[in-house]
Amino acid sequence: MSIRRVWGLSPLHVDLRGPAVAGAAPVVVELDALPQRLTVDLSRAAIIVVDMQNDFCAKGGWLDAIGVDVSAAAAAIEPIARILPPLRSAGVPVIWLNWGNRPDLANVPPGVAHVYDADGTGGGIGDRVGRSEAVLTRGSWGASIVNGLEPAPSDLHVDKFRMSGFFDTPLDSILRQLQVDTVLFAGVNADQCVLATLTDAACLGYDVIMVEGASATTSPAFCLDATLYNVRQCFGFTTTPDHLVGALVAPITT
Repeated sequence: MSIRRVWGLSPLHVDLRGPAVAGAAPVVVELDALPQRLTVDLSRAAIIVVDMQNDFCAKGGWLDAIGVDVSAAAAAIEPIARILPPLRSAGVPVIWLNWGNRPDLANVPPGVAHVYDADGTGGGIGDRVGRSEAVLTRGSWGASIVNGLEPAPSDLHVDKFRMSGFFDTPLDSILRQLQVDTVLFAGVNADQCVLATLTDAACLGYDVIMVEGASATTSPAFCLDATLYNVRQCFGFTTTPDHLVGALVAPITT
């Protein structure tokens, strides 16, 4: 008979550890978070970094070229660069989840193709815009990871084709093969692709934690406020880069 995974709950603390997995030594951390402090087993965790690509974050990329202020997205580079090395050192898999569309857009419906191009006059996905020879197209400069973030050889890469990284991708299969229960999220835009992927992760049964500060958006501030509220209220938890790095300094190996 299988053992159902449950949380240990109190008003001030949530223990996310589930049943032990054969062959995996638990690496436990205590993490300051909202709405409650967390106990997390890093041997069952992964971090997904969403859409930290030139088209979203760099000068001359898609959003910058159509007049969007990308400074907020670029501000997530440093916090992400700070949290990834200690996460890797703790054995936490890093997954880069990025738009990587087909050049022919054969699997992209109009509702996706015309994001930021609602009147169809050009400047949307697959178009040449600014320095981006084909917006968010696999293998292009615009779809490449922004300067300041350096994937490690051990990191995993998943292309996505919708706001949610779980639709029509191997992301769920990868997480299950890694025996992951808890997923940390960082990247852009927090209220769009990060939230869509996080929401689907929660619906699929993963415990989800958004890393505030390492998750950013070019949307108005109220969009980020609403995102953080809904993550804490409906889907999971939020923490900060400082709290995460502090917890990683002294994991409790049991």
